[in-house]
Amino acid sequence: MTNRQANVVSGLQLWQWRIKANQAAIAHNIPIVEVDWLLQEIAGLDRLALRLESFKDCSEVPMGLSLDKLDQLWQRRLGDRLPVQYIAGVTPWRNFRLTVSSAVLIPRPETECLIDLAVAAVANSESALQLQQGHWVDLGTGSGAIALGLADAFPEATIHAVDCSLEALAIAQQNAQNTGLVDRMRFYQGRWWEPLTLLKGQFSGMVSNPPYIPSDIVPTLQPEVVNHEPHLALDGGADGLDAIRHLIEVAPSYLRPEGIWLIEMMAGQAEAVQALLLQQGSYSNIQIHSDLAGIERFALAEIARGMV
Repeated sequence: MTNRQANVVSGLQLWQWRIKANQAAIAHNIPIVEVDWLLQEIAGLDRLALRLESFKDCSEVPMGLSLDKLDQLWQRRLGDRLPVQYIAGVTPWRNFRLTVSSAVLIPRPETECLIDLAVAAVANSESALQLQQGHWVDLGTGSGAIALGLADAFPEATIHAVDCSLEALAIAQQNAQNTGLVDRMRFYQGRWWEPLTLLKGQFSGMVSNPPYIPSDIVPTLQPEVVNHEPHLALDGGADGLDAIRHLIEVAPSYLRPEGIWLIEMMAGQAEAVQALLLQQGSYSNIQIHSDLAGIERFALAEIARGMV
């Protein structure tokens, strides 16, 4: 028996819960769209049924968890600011529906741009064919979102996903299984490049969304983030650049000539990251790209020919 078959409520009960949940959301300054998104995920209702409230007349609505449990979790959303994605256990990202838990950061929409930037960088490279078919790595993979995006974008490549958290890797592997991309992916527990020493000099590209928030800023973040998302994936040290410095320093020994180096960073870090890339001396074609809000969010570079 599936979870949904085990947890059946009447449409009327669910309609009544939805009204109360919407009222509570407004009172607690939480977007009411979260209520309907949760019902789409947990009760399988579609937007039209929710908008017309036609589900109210259903004698039975199967749910992924009991109405009591849903209400308990919703109370945590209101009181503890538990992110709605952790309640549902899933989040949409690009064309995927990813499993998430408090062991991993919730993938953000702006991070989707990393995949588009990687695709564009490969298309513009003189070594496009070799880059498309080579080894790519997502360092600090978390939920596996970036690794899956790369696997989807580069169907002839092998994608390596590294994380120091076993819990995060388990979720990344589950997402790889669920999306049918697992056969072209490899998973490693470890710190950044360390598990990949046998592939030194062979990587076509490195993509990473490393921790980049300065330590003293972490406690000031939204309660949804600071109280529930893993600090290991947020805290980038005193100036937020500890992990980025390491990735800049070590990557040239792992990437092939013309290989792609691409990261996400925090607003205000672009100038420092650009300077670090220049100072290291192995990179060419250094670029800073903005997200859809116009914030300088991504740094991209290539390994210069003859530098590795």
